[in-house]
Amino acid sequence: MKHVSADEIEPQSMGADIDRRALAEPLGATDVAINRYVLDPGEAFSGGLHAHLDQEELFYVIEGTATFEYRTDPAGESETVTVGPDEGVRFAPGDYQQGRNESDERVVALALGAPKTTTESRVVQPCPDCDSDVLSLEPAEDGFLLVCPDCGTELEPDL
Repeated sequence: MKHVSADEIEPQSMGADIDRRALAEPLGATDVAINRYVLDPGEAFSGGLHAHLDQEELFYVIEGTATFEYRTDPAGESETVTVGPDEGVRFAPGDYQQGRNESDERVVALALGAPKTTTESRVVQPCPDCDSDVLSLEPAEDGFLLVCPDCGTELEPDL
């Protein structure tokens, strides 16, 4: 058994100044990722519309109201869903999504991903060298690198 308080965990910077605290490691979780977010008005869970091809993602809102943009086709039209307190939303592997706090109040939410580690992520951004609508998000020494899965073009992300 492991017990931890999110308030005792240092926030992790993901290229933005949001309060994101990773709970999986301190809890010893091996098969699921869990993060607690506190988002001020205008802040987002991630840097943009993205999909995990090998991971389902669930969000549970504890406080406030989060708005999620989603689509199944990267070139398709986006839809939105509003998730309030004590509500959750699930995105299947391959669903493109981004959650934001579009309200005037803070949002406190949990994000869960299974399996714990995702290695196949895509962002909705066209490749400048071919017809691909998406780029792969790859780990790099100083953060991340965007790579076209079709032609291999590499780009630095705009964070």
